[in-house]
This record gives sequence, structure tokens and C-alpha cells, in this order.
Amino acid sequence: MFRYLILLIFLVIPGFVSAQNHPESSLQDSLKPHAINEVVITARRFNSVVMNTPEAVRAIDNRAIGEYQLRTSPEALALTPGVFVQKTNHGGGSPFIRGLTGNQTLLLFDGIRISNSTMRYGPNQYFNTIDPFSAGRIEVLRGSGSVQYGSDAIGGTVQAFSHGTGFTEEADWGGAVLGRISSHGMEQTLHSNISFSNNILSARAGVSLRKFGDIVGGDTTGRQTPSGYEEADHDFKASILLSPKTSLTMLYQNVSQTNIPVYHKVVLENYAINETDPQTRRLAYARLNTDIDAGMLKSGIITASYQQTREGRSSRKNNSDILRREYDKVRTFGLSAEVLVSNDDLWSGNIGVEFYSDLVNSTRTDTDLATSSATEKRGLYPNGSIMNSLALFTVHSIDLPRWNITAGARFNSYVINVDDQELGMTKLTPSALVGNLAFMRKLDSGSSLFLSLNTGFRAPNIDDLGTLGIVDFRYETPNFDLKPESSFQYQVGYKYSKNGLRGEIYLYRNELYNLITRIRVEGQEIEGYPLYTKENSERAYIQGFETAWDYSPKSWLNLSGNLTWTYGQNITKNEPVRRIPPLFGRVAAEYRPDNWHAGAEWIAAARQARLAQGDIDDNRIPDGGTPGWNLFNLNGGYTWNFLTADLSFRNILNKDYRYHGSGINGYGRSIFLTVQVIF
Repeated sequence: MFRYLILLIFLVIPGFVSAQNHPESSLQDSLKPHAINEVVITARRFNSVVMNTPEAVRAIDNRAIGEYQLRTSPEALALTPGVFVQKTNHGGGSPFIRGLTGNQTLLLFDGIRISNSTMRYGPNQYFNTIDPFSAGRIEVLRGSGSVQYGSDAIGGTVQAFSHGTGFTEEADWGGAVLGRISSHGMEQTLHSNISFSNNILSARAGVSLRKFGDIVGGDTTGRQTPSGYEEADHDFKASILLSPKTSLTMLYQNVSQTNIPVYHKVVLENYAINETDPQTRRLAYARLNTDIDAGMLKSGIITASYQQTREGRSSRKNNSDILRREYDKVRTFGLSAEVLVSNDDLWSGNIGVEFYSDLVNSTRTDTDLATSSATEKRGLYPNGSIMNSLALFTVHSIDLPRWNITAGARFNSYVINVDDQELGMTKLTPSALVGNLAFMRKLDSGSSLFLSLNTGFRAPNIDDLGTLGIVDFRYETPNFDLKPESSFQYQVGYKYSKNGLRGEIYLYRNELYNLITRIRVEGQEIEGYPLYTKENSERAYIQGFETAWDYSPKSWLNLSGNLTWTYGQNITKNEPVRRIPPLFGRVAAEYRPDNWHAGAEWIAAARQARLAQGDIDDNRIPDGGTPGWNLFNLNGGYTWNFLTADLSFRNILNKDYRYHGSGINGYGRSIFLTVQVIF
């Protein structure tokens, strides 16, 4: 029933709305200028207008995230068409883009890679290390990113951007204090920020203190214990105008999460303790921007960055005295330089070089609680492993009156040194050359049709090469003879923005080659878990359909909806690709008279019973597949001069539901209240 109902909505409404509009009435429409002129960065690494960009790219801003009171950066992605967010635990959140996630989907912050050499295949928690209060905007580029940003963007690219900084003629101070609480004690948040600007300096600093209680599910689940955790974040960003043409931007952010339980491990796998503690990420960068304005050379950007992630894991089985403590630390140095080139009105592009270096430290200590004796063992990864990456890239766009042509290329080379205490030193030097090409035909001032071709790759990383230990429901052993994964994706897209109606339709197919997959070693187990190793052994494809529409008949009313269908087939195994999301969609209405806003949304997913053998073996997926579900949410708010209050009612029918592949159920009936004072 859900499939047919939501399909009817998306077939009938756009046609009805188009028939009701007249070109003459569009001049005063508030959506049209925004939709046509909306600028994104991720698609090309430089500013591009969405309507003239032959890619599937969407952005969500901080206002929408705040009004819907979305708890984390991954949960905020639920507002983005085509993105399905899996949660292994309450402290996680992994975006699925065109059927892929984990190390096959690239994560960025301000153009700097969050994805590092220990990012694993399948869902992970790393996008949750971005404080949503520190992000002013999130962009999702579906089906592309390898040319622009390098390895891992086989499925697509997710990029969060810090709040913008701007200079003012006079000294100007600002700030805000925000508090949020929820029913059942599921959230207590306090955030504050302060900003300053004048004609040479612009700065912003923020602090977030957050406590998340155990998540309470729907009518048959109740409180899911243990699932709550705590978080403390701070960030600082400043821009200095060094000269009329040159500015220096510096940023530091720190996210620290503690005692994050892995709920399904405790409930389903006989663990007394299974948690991540700590989960931290620190990022610092300095970026020099200068206007060159010498012929075709328009500007230059140099960025130096340092990032450190730390992940501790504690586990102990019931009726066992052995407490296992694992600790991984990855430090990453990054350096990039690029120049923007253009002849102003016809052609624009960039040329750049990029370098990243990861150092991985990994340890493990097993403590016998009965005797207090500790034994040092090999960590999950070979301690001291190094992964270096060097790349040259270029992206260009030619904008003709009726056509837009985009093309780019990247060459990436790697040096990976893995020193395993049991298997010795191994050195790998993989490389990849990728490119993209797209043709867009502008049908009229508000619609266009395009064809895009993208090749992608994912270099084997330290997690692929050197993992030794328990991962999910298996025990993995290293393999130091792996090659890069590669992809070839082609898509046809249609974009429309006219008379208050904005829409997009995409059809795509992604061919996947040399996939690095886990292969079970038959008949062998370690510590009660089946033994697996990784190999370049599989060929697959993923194809699908995506559509999203927004309609604003008046400046105070907006209707929106999106629908995504994904189909994946493992050709080698003649079975479905693992963890393919079901058909899912969202329909929402927003009403904004004066200082009020009110909204209602329906979020739904069909049943996913098309399972790979790995899905069947996964204890997070119910027997026979994940049931379909429907959620109904209400939200509203009011803004006074300096005070804003937002109130949300989630899952008002109190239905149990779970995103396919997740290890925990979603929110039951609950209330969230946010009050913000702006000064």
C-alpha cells in the first residue's frame, strides 16, 4: 500500500501544480530566486549554481536543522533527498548514499577529509563527530566526488561547512544561548556561541554540553538500555583580512563523546560491557585565500590541516573476568593548494595538488579482573602503520547559453607501510586515475536535462589491510595483497525550478569492480566468532531512482516530498548487495505566517526482505527482513525579538520502527523543546 500511495503523490502533484501556475505570476515568487540561484560548493570544489550543475546535489542549512530539532549531524541528513541513515547505536549514524556507506562514502568538513585510513566497510559513527551546532550547512553530492576529493567517494560525498564569517564596517558583537530538553530524559543540551566582527577580523566560538539518555522506542519496545551517552564540544573560527585581496582563516574544533554503548551487542551477544569510550575528533586548519586577478588566474587557496581521532573500545562478556580495552589513534596531516581559473562568463575551473598523511597507533590490553593482571596484545590495526596520499586534480565547467559541459580528472598515488608484529613489514603503492564528464541541456530558463559519467575509486586502507580482531559479528584477519576498488556511474537527471515549483528526477546505475569483501574461512572460528578475511573478489552494480519536489504557492507555505528506490545486485555471488535500503520517502508541509512556523511530516520506508547472505547472518536484521514503517511528526515554533522557541512531537502514533541494518530502534512518541536567546 505504501509503495502505491507515495508513488501516486509524486506522479500527480507535480503535474497538478505545473498546470496551476502561469509564467506571469512568478515574478513575485519567493522560492524562484532562491531555487535558481542557490550555490553549492561540493559538486566542483568551487561555487556553482544548482540549476546549472549536472549532478545530484542538495544542501540543508542550520535553520532547518534547528527547527526540526535534529539531534546529530547524521540525523540531520534525514532532511536530504536520497540519503538513508543507519544507526548501529545511538551514538552513531551512517549515511547510505545510492546504496553505499562507510568507507565507500566520503565525509568532509570544510573541504578536509574526515574519512581516514581506518574507516571501515559498512556503517560507522564518524559523521556523528561533527557537532551540528558548529555546522552552518551540509551538502550531499550523490554519485560523485572521487575526481574532486579522492578515494572513498564511490557512492557520493557528504560535506559539512562551518558557519560563515564576514567583515563589517563597525565593530559588531553577537551570540546566542540555546537549551533543549526532551521527554523520557532522552536529551539535555546546552549550547552557547559568541561572535565578533569588524573591518579586519571576524570570529566565532561555540561550546556544546550534551547528555543523551537511553532511547525510548515505540509501543512494543520501550526503553532501550544501555544506549545513552554524553558529549562535550567546542569550536573556534576566525578570519583575518591581511590585505584587501588576501585573508587567513583559522579553525579549531573538538568533539568528545564518552561511554557510548553498543546496544545490540549487550542485548543480543551476551556482553556485560560493550562500549566506545572515548570517541573524539580534533581538527585544526589554516587557510589562505588570495585574489590573484591576473588574466585567467582568479584566486588561490592554500590549506594546511591537522586532525586527530581517538577511539577506545571496552568489552567484557557475561560470566567472564576478562576486560578487553582497545585504543586506536589516527593523526592526519593535510596540505592542499589550488588555483581558480576563469574567463569570467564562459569557462571556470580549478587546478590543484593535495597531500594527506595518516599515522595509525593501535593497542589492546586484556585485564583479568579476578587477578588484576594485564596482558598487552596486538591492537585492531598494526601499530605505527602509515598511509600517504598525493594527488593532482582539475575540474572545469563551460557554461554556454543552452549547454553546460563539465569535465575533470584526478591522479592519486599512495604509499602504505604496514608493520605487523606477526606478518612483518609490507609496503603497497596503489594508484588510480579517474575522470568525470557531464552534458547539460538547458531546456528553458527554469528546466534542464543532463547526462553525467563519473568514475570513482577507493584505495585499500589500513582497516582493509591490517584488521585483526572482532568486528560486528565476525573475527577478521589481515590481507596485505589488495587492490583499489573502482566504479563507473552514469546517470540521467532532470531539474525544474519555475513558478514556485522546484523538482528533480534522477535515474542512475553504478558499476562496481574489484570490491574488497569479507570472505568466510569455512570451518574456522576464533573466540566463538566465524573467521573472515578480505579479498578483491566481487563485481556488482547498484541502480536506482530518486525524485524530490518542493512547491511554494505562497511565501508562507511550502510543500515538499522525496522518494528513493535502490536496487543492488552482487554479480559474483548472484545475490543482493548487502544493506541495500528499502524504498523510502518523506512528505512535509511547512506554514510560516509572520514570526510563526508550523510543520507536519510523514516519513516512511517499505519492508526490505531482499537480503544478501551477510544480511541474513546479521543479528541486527530481523528474520525475513526489516519491516516497513510510517512515522508522523509535528513541529512548530515562534520567534520574538530575541527569543525563539521550537516544539516537536515525534512519532505521534508511537509506532515501533527501525532503519534497515540498524542495531537499535528509533524514537517512540516523544516531545522535544528548544529555547534560544539571541543577543
